[in-house]
Amino acid sequence: MQFLAQWFQRYFSDPQIVFLSVFLLTLFAIVLIWGQMLTPVLASIVIAYLLEGIVATLERRGLPRLFSVLFVFILFLLFVASVLLVVLPLLSRQVSDLVQQLPTMLTQGQQALMRLPERYPELITIAQIEEMIGAIRSEIGNFGQQILSLSLSSVVGMITILIYLILMPMLVFFFLKDKELIMAWFRHYLPRHRAIASTVWHDMDRQISNYVRGKFWEILIIWAVSYVTFVAFGLNYAMLLAVLVGLSVIVPYIGASVVTIPVMLIAWFQWGWGSEFIWLTAAYLIIQALDGNVLVPLLFSEVVNLHPVAIIVAILFFGGMWGFWGVFFAIPLATLVKAILTAWPREEVNFTST
Repeated sequence: MQFLAQWFQRYFSDPQIVFLSVFLLTLFAIVLIWGQMLTPVLASIVIAYLLEGIVATLERRGLPRLFSVLFVFILFLLFVASVLLVVLPLLSRQVSDLVQQLPTMLTQGQQALMRLPERYPELITIAQIEEMIGAIRSEIGNFGQQILSLSLSSVVGMITILIYLILMPMLVFFFLKDKELIMAWFRHYLPRHRAIASTVWHDMDRQISNYVRGKFWEILIIWAVSYVTFVAFGLNYAMLLAVLVGLSVIVPYIGASVVTIPVMLIAWFQWGWGSEFIWLTAAYLIIQALDGNVLVPLLFSEVVNLHPVAIIVAILFFGGMWGFWGVFFAIPLATLVKAILTAWPREEVNFTST
């Protein structure tokens, strides 16, 4: 007990540390308990944060704040409208077509798998192939049931989407327009002496602005380049696969590996082991290589100095807690933890030999 008391006295005697700890715990509790209820607000804050970079750029060029906000907000509404009216209907049609083609693909895959015991009898048996096919059929059946349940709950989902489409643009506009007013109101309730919290915030603001905005543009660029490439090769379900490839960049190390499987499977079912399959595979690998070696260094001016193990643990932890948004913000949240640990006061320990 005396050791714990000394540790607490050493690290929590500073009021700034106490404030930072209470603030972070309160914020964490709010998101954990009321996160689902506040999803439109939290999503609007994220969108406003993304758009703030463009607004700030226009302001630096001499445009008034209100004009910059209106211009960026109109562009945002046009982007949302294009996604809703062009991309989503195309995605819906391609998903429906893919679900209808799954039995045919399964039969074709079964025929290819049944040839393996003839070619490699010492490695695989017919019983293993039949067991694998049974497991695949079971998973497809479960997938079909999930699609059916999703369609049955589509009425509730449409109502929720309509509410989001009304609330979120309004929230985004006011977050952008009244940014300084909101920040001044928030700072009014903060203690005057908050140097440690300010240090953590400035570090996090730099990291998050670099990461989130860069990741957003990376998604759009990879999505567009993949779609143009797939359409040029005549690949089926080009929009659906391009969206998956674009979203895969959210999860470092894992996303690109996972999304490669459906891309290669669709290409194989369409062309087999022909020249089209080989050329498409080469083009897809070139896109992935350019993304990692050219696009990422250009978009991310500051490298997030985190070990790959820390990134994977952060993705698993925050993704398990908050789903998509947890995965998207896993690296910034891990950077927040690192910034707090860096700013946290520590006692120098001298090791002397006896």
